[in-house]
Amino acid sequence: MEKYYPSISIIIPVFNSEACLGLCLESIRAQDYPVEKIEVIIVDAGSSDKTLDIARKYHVNLILDNPLKTGEAGKSVGVSKAHNEIIALIDSDNILDGNDWLTRMVQPFADSDIVGSEPWLYTYRKQDPLITRYCALLGMNDPLCFYLGNYDRVSQISGKWTGINISTEDRGDYLKIDFAGLDYYPTIGANGFMIRRDLVLKAHYSPYLFDIDVPAELLPMGYHFYAKVKLGIIHLYAKNLGDFTRKQKRRVRDFLFYRDDRKRYYPWHKISTWKLIKFALSTILILPILVDIMRGYWRKPDKAWWFHLPACWTTLFVYGAGRILALFPSHKTILNRDNWNR
Repeated sequence: MEKYYPSISIIIPVFNSEACLGLCLESIRAQDYPVEKIEVIIVDAGSSDKTLDIARKYHVNLILDNPLKTGEAGKSVGVSKAHNEIIALIDSDNILDGNDWLTRMVQPFADSDIVGSEPWLYTYRKQDPLITRYCALLGMNDPLCFYLGNYDRVSQISGKWTGINISTEDRGDYLKIDFAGLDYYPTIGANGFMIRRDLVLKAHYSPYLFDIDVPAELLPMGYHFYAKVKLGIIHLYAKNLGDFTRKQKRRVRDFLFYRDDRKRYYPWHKISTWKLIKFALSTILILPILVDIMRGYWRKPDKAWWFHLPACWTTLFVYGAGRILALFPSHKTILNRDNWNR
């Protein structure tokens, strides 16, 4: 079958990303994809390290400023300047897994029904730091998502790419999935997500592009088919518990701020209260969490599974504290990025 090669705009928000950006860009430049059909757009939030030097070393096509700092704002700036058919949302801590990654990821777009594509797992590598291995094994960066069921990458605990019952057609190299008729669906949209540029422009992507909101906003317009491609992406998530805690704190603070301050489209209001209670009870009682650790270890042995326990405890504490603090107006702010370092 003849390969399909649409033009791609790769958008990478950065902020003091020198530790990982080179690996990301190296994996992009190693792709066996027509180079004239790729543009790489770096959107910088004011880096003070060697991030921009690394970007220039790899001859990116555009370097843009991101005065609003956040990754969501950076994606919005990138989309506004992109020219190609497909938008690829790649984070600076992502590494494309294999030289044919771009080629395989765009093949589903030969089907005109397909809105976007996304890798179906995080690539597991023995040499990665413990928390990065844990996230790859769990299939997500936030353990709460596992218990809510709305995760979107293969989890070695469940053996599934999502906990939601969704219409799926196996097309060999990818799954064609259908969001039609669902009021709650997987949180696709980040870490290697690709989408048709003309459809992104139909959504409210400015001044912040909330990646998981775009499919939710497009669904009522009749755009409901996506592809989960049977390959992985490497996500260098966190080096230690401090990094993990800070990212969880950022996640809940930003979510609570934007939920109240701006219209969001992903149906968070459909989250089951019982599932939230079950997560809290499982974490407090410990035994159910230990059972899940054993289930994961049985499928893929690695001592990284033991991080599941502090990950759940940290998530419960940070999210609980965040919800309480959000009751006070002075705390309804996004997490300050001024001293942010990767």
